[in-house]
Amino acid sequence: MTATQTAAGGDTEEGVRRRDWIHIAALSTAGVGGAAVLFPLVSQMAPTADVVAASTTDVDVSSIQAGQSVKATFRGQPLFVKRLTPAEIAAAKADDAANMRDPATLDARLGEGNEDILVQLGVCTHLGCVPLGASEGENKGEFGGYFCPCHGSHYDVAGRIRKGPAPKNLAVPEFAFASEAVIRVG
Repeated sequence: MTATQTAAGGDTEEGVRRRDWIHIAALSTAGVGGAAVLFPLVSQMAPTADVVAASTTDVDVSSIQAGQSVKATFRGQPLFVKRLTPAEIAAAKADDAANMRDPATLDARLGEGNEDILVQLGVCTHLGCVPLGASEGENKGEFGGYFCPCHGSHYDVAGRIRKGPAPKNLAVPEFAFASEAVIRVG
């Protein structure tokens, strides 16, 4: 018997012993089995096709004239998209320094690279009513923006809360210009 062989069976001390090979094979099999069990559990948490389809909304803004707004739906909630007039922009920027409950500048609400299109959810932040002011002839409130008829919240043209029980401004969802004429919300 040589110095590198063991008395039990001839395996070399430097090589892989039979017991080590069984351990490696068992652990590999357990790892593959664990992955086979976990994959369906994790993949079933992914959103369904209808949820993914409703996660974004495209709005054509090419036909919106200055001072006009359109209503759309985003994730089951009303969405107000308005093209501001130069006078509305000037008035909103003048009010940027006004004392507000939820301070926000017009530029911050418009987003980077956007000069005149305001996108916001049409849901009052008080109790979830739909404010008036997005359509022609509706009550726009004391500040010329939006008025919530449920409890009397008044928003300015930039959707900032100015009077009433609402605690926050109208929410501005994440959006980007898909092209010069289309905004993708979500």
